Amino acid sequence: MATGIDRGVSAQWPYPRLVAHRCGGTLAPENTLAGFDACVRYGYRMVEFDAKLSADNQLFLLHDDTLDRTTNGRGPAAAHTWQQLAALDAGAWRGAQFAGTRLPTLAEAAERCARDGIAANIEIKPCPGRDAITGTLVANGALSLWQGQTPPLLSSFSFEALAAARDAAPSLPRGMLFEEVPADWLRIVRELECVSLHASHRYLNERLVAQIHAAGLRVLVYTVNDPARAQLLAQWGVDMICTDRIDLLAHDMLSGQ
Repeated sequence: MATGIDRGVSAQWPYPRLVAHRCGGTLAPENTLAGFDACVRYGYRMVEFDAKLSADNQLFLLHDDTLDRTTNGRGPAAAHTWQQLAALDAGAWRGAQFAGTRLPTLAEAAERCARDGIAANIEIKPCPGRDAITGTLVANGALSLWQGQTPPLLSSFSFEALAAARDAAPSLPRGMLFEEVPADWLRIVRELECVSLHASHRYLNERLVAQIHAAGLRVLVYTVNDPARAQLLAQWGVDMICTDRIDLLAHDMLSGQ
């Protein structure tokens, strides 16, 4: 079993220090292609987004299990076919200038990554009861769609989904998502053969970051919107910082740290 990565081999961690949360943070409707436009404007080279399945197993981008908050649809996303989902407005809630923005497919996100030279952290976000199939199909899709690009970093709060992704595409890098890092974090990441551990910055401290690094893992933290906090986390050695405020955290602010 793999036991993590050699932090000295940069080729195994080809990602920038800052990543845009849900594609464009607060500057665009989340999990839409409009977020890529914002990233390009602000010089960001990596996005994080959520991938899940429609009722007919189309891979698309959406955070919530329901459609109500970020689209003009209603009810569980998993109860809708892709044809139904593709017709929804996923931008008007964020502002009139985004009216008519659609939910993108995973394939469309991959195309934008290739076009704009942007890396991706794909969070596997299964709807209830669909953990394993979502992990499998997202991993298979990522393996196929990102050929010739920087390999996407897969992550999930779901152990079952990430285990399925590991089995489907063992060559793709994986990171286990936590809010607060549990006492048995090392057992979990070892079993999933992760290269990184992802956690809320609120529950981290410098000592824990050092322990995670000592285990051969990278550390990603979310969601950091204060530049001073980002600088402190960088001083602790955090490898990647996920932010909603790509307008406040300059893409190159951590260069040289």
